[in-house]
Amino acid sequence: MTGNAWTSWPSREALSPEGVPRPRRALAWAVRLSALGALLWTTFSDDRLQGWGIVAAALGVVLCALAARGFLHSTLEHRLLPSLALFALLLVAATAARGTGFRIPALVLCCACAVSAIERLPLAAAVPTTSVALTGYALINDDGRLTTLATVGGLALAGYVLRLDAEARGSAQRLLAQERAARAAEAESAALAERARIAREIHDVLAHSLSAQLVHLEAARLLIERGAGQDRILERVVAARGMAREGLAETRQALSALRGEMSPLEDFLSELVATADAADVRVTGERRLLPAEASQAVRRVAQEALTNVRKHAPGAKVHMRLDYGDHEVRLDVRDSGGPPGEMTGSGAGYGLLGMRERAELLGGSLEAGPQEEGFVVTLKVPL
Repeated sequence: MTGNAWTSWPSREALSPEGVPRPRRALAWAVRLSALGALLWTTFSDDRLQGWGIVAAALGVVLCALAARGFLHSTLEHRLLPSLALFALLLVAATAARGTGFRIPALVLCCACAVSAIERLPLAAAVPTTSVALTGYALINDDGRLTTLATVGGLALAGYVLRLDAEARGSAQRLLAQERAARAAEAESAALAERARIAREIHDVLAHSLSAQLVHLEAARLLIERGAGQDRILERVVAARGMAREGLAETRQALSALRGEMSPLEDFLSELVATADAADVRVTGERRLLPAEASQAVRRVAQEALTNVRKHAPGAKVHMRLDYGDHEVRLDVRDSGGPPGEMTGSGAGYGLLGMRERAELLGGSLEAGPQEEGFVVTLKVPL
């Protein structure tokens, strides 16, 4: 046994009554009250107690009860010197009881002190104090030597078993507290992840819809400043209104996605390219139902890629391809390039960062950059 095991206290969880099942706690109190009742009966039914003797015996009982309560409290607080002092007081009370002829109360006090000491004190202090209490028991007891020896061994074993049981209960309580803390941290982490997912959904929907509206409204403003015809200005305003309606529909779709209600991915891409000029989509591979996060990542990347084409290369042809592989799904969005649009310098570049973040959260990748005459965005998501 290591030095630390000899000098360390039983844990507070082990010494505390908290965590003890109610039936077991009720049984323990029943045993204590029965023993106390029998002890009081044998003490105060003695014919030798008369007058002031009864008062002295009552005071002794109260003193022992207070000392026992103090011993339990001081050991719970891991205070060694007060615990030893109260232990010594109880042994003195047992000696006084034996000296006045009350052998049974003295034996009970010695037994209780021995068991409590080995159960609640550090072993370095429990071994000598328990030895003193058991020696007192052996000297007071009038039974045969073999019976006394067996009783002493049984008391020591009972105290150590109670100590091991209390330590096991304390360890279980600490593990339960750690598990609860881990579950709380996991729930908080899940809540934060869900908030981040909702934030990405809101950003992607609004960025796609509002940037498209901004393109048309900015174009309408420039046309007004240049004194262009009313028909051209009206065309831009109508287009912006159409983008607003699409944004509202996308917002509703995003809310449905958050609830787990999503339309088939192929239908979504077909509807998406139908709203763009000179865009088409092609689906290859064996079609299958994707996980919600993977499907949503493909949708948002496709939206963001088309938004970038509208902003930076208006009028360019867009070719979108969705390929279902054996181990991954791949989305390619290519445009043919063209003259810079009126909104080329706008934006902070968060769109590509958001798309890349989506891909990496799913263990995939996103590549974006110029290729030949246009620009290509490639998303890969493992299945």
